[in-house]
Amino acid sequence: MNTPAAVPAKPYHRDFLREVEAQVEGGEWVKMCMQCGVCAGSCPLGRHWEHTPQKLFMMIRAGQREAVLRSDAMWMCTSCYNCVVRCPRKLPITTLMHGLAAYSHRLGLAPKMQPTRDFSLRFLGNFARAGRVNELKLTLGLYFKDGFAAGVRRGWEMRHVGLGLLRSKRLNPFELFRGHRCKDAKGIQAMLAKAQEIEARRRKQA
Repeated sequence: MNTPAAVPAKPYHRDFLREVEAQVEGGEWVKMCMQCGVCAGSCPLGRHWEHTPQKLFMMIRAGQREAVLRSDAMWMCTSCYNCVVRCPRKLPITTLMHGLAAYSHRLGLAPKMQPTRDFSLRFLGNFARAGRVNELKLTLGLYFKDGFAAGVRRGWEMRHVGLGLLRSKRLNPFELFRGHRCKDAKGIQAMLAKAQEIEARRRKQA
């Protein structure tokens, strides 16, 4: 008895460019890239990218949906804006990189162990609670995310930085119990909720 052959995953999605234009902030600019490579040459981390920005834009236009959204390339952006300043067509490349990262995260396709993604989620959660970042809790969360032993090791390796922060009063041990808060933390939370509501409505209309 013959069994049907497995259907391979589609390597190309013809409508991926339209999807990016509708769902990713700045996505309508992707088709304007002329592949000059100035963005890659201007990026301080250019040689470490899995796919440089202009390559990502070509992959989007070619319909390589899975390869783009599962890549950690867009998470490499440090928001230095060198690429934006030097782009001959003035593409909002930084906005596009963050937009692609946010979209891949929203779809559950972002690499789970990507350090920038992990830091971004921890930073937002930390900030949203009190309207100000609790540096001590953020640092401890990052250090001990892989277990107690790993956290102690990281803390020891960074002890000189930590002592400097304590001396300059940039780090306060008592923040472990409460931490400083803005005067209107509920207002900050309402603002973030409204921003999410507006973004969800924008995506629905696209």
